[in-house]
Amino acid sequence: MSDIVTVQTAVTAFADWNEPTDAELDAIEHEMPVILADIELLDAHIVTLDRTPTEIDERRIRRARRKALAARVGLTNLSAPASGVGA
Repeated sequence: MSDIVTVQTAVTAFADWNEPTDAELDAIEHEMPVILADIELLDAHIVTLDRTPTEIDERRIRRARRKALAARVGLTNLSAPASGVGA
């Protein structure tokens, strides 16, 4: 008869120390507008996977694409260090 042994990596994969840190959670919260805009863009594309996009579908995709781009620009502007003339 062979003994059943637990796999160490499977046991430690769910350890308490494997949770996200406060800094990681803050970074996710900071990027949430970009994440939500990307989800909206994916949803707009998913709707058109099994059919030919209508004019309304194309508008929805364009609007979602602009929103995702604006969210990325906003995040980049918030993340970029302020550089002034003579700084």
